[in-house]
Amino acid sequence: MHTTRFKLKLAIGLGALATSVAMMVWVNPPSFNAAPSAAHKHSAFRAASDIGARAARAGNVSGGVSAVHARTHHKLDYALDAVLRGERAVPRLTLARMPATLSDLKQVSQRKTMFFKAVLPLVLQVNEEILKDRRRAWKIRNEKRLGRHVAAADRLWLNVMTERYGVAHGDIDALMVRLDVVPPSLALAQAATESGWGTSRFAREGNAIFGQWTWSQDAGIVPLGRAEGKTHRIRAFSSLIDSVRAYMLNINTHRAYRALRRERAALRRRGAPLDGSDLAQFLDKYSQRGDAYVADLQTIIAANNLSALDDARLVGSNT
Repeated sequence: MHTTRFKLKLAIGLGALATSVAMMVWVNPPSFNAAPSAAHKHSAFRAASDIGARAARAGNVSGGVSAVHARTHHKLDYALDAVLRGERAVPRLTLARMPATLSDLKQVSQRKTMFFKAVLPLVLQVNEEILKDRRRAWKIRNEKRLGRHVAAADRLWLNVMTERYGVAHGDIDALMVRLDVVPPSLALAQAATESGWGTSRFAREGNAIFGQWTWSQDAGIVPLGRAEGKTHRIRAFSSLIDSVRAYMLNINTHRAYRALRRERAALRRRGAPLDGSDLAQFLDKYSQRGDAYVADLQTIIAANNLSALDDARLVGSNT
């Protein structure tokens, strides 16, 4: 009996500790009770309460590091500072899930560094995939303008891409506006905000680091405290990179982010770099918090020097 009581007290204490650490990481955390916007379809943010509940359920979050955890740490053992300075490329790491020891780290700086090191390679990989498609679309557009024959495989591919990105059949110009990258600084800031720096229940259980909604009863996690009569869930993914791909497709296709895409296209026409902090101003509809949400993103980018990562490249990348 005494042992059971001790374990219960330990679990509750650890849950409170995890909640406190999560609150330290946030920049002006959003209201837990505010209703989400229709454009974002994002749950009320409950990272801290989810962490505490998970810690309480587990009963012990500070046990020995397993061999799997050790291998994860080894994979993430690259110098982020060197990447920020432009001295090193980013290794091609594809973690299926967030490091299980992420929430164990007591120092906020360590937790943030591990989070960035885990997510940055995924963001760069998806951007690399998008740039590869963008170059192919650009080549097809040039061939059509020059009156050259477009191969059947390219015509079929173009049909698939215009459908995926929600533009009129064969409208390559409209496709080029949507088929473009999201600056790593912006993607990282949103992932940090939406996932509680990778420690929210949605991130841990469903690889959901961007808070996208779904109404499928088979592909999501029910938010804690979901209002009566609501049926939405937080969309879950089989891997972290699938979450990143879905996020970028959302940014590149949803009508709520049309202004961001227009500004990005304008920057492309001028040959100017894509600045994540500047583009963040067009994400006021991503959250019901509006301008306050934008301010948080820009603060995270500035405080962590994430703009330096907009020029980061993967090892062996030609982009």
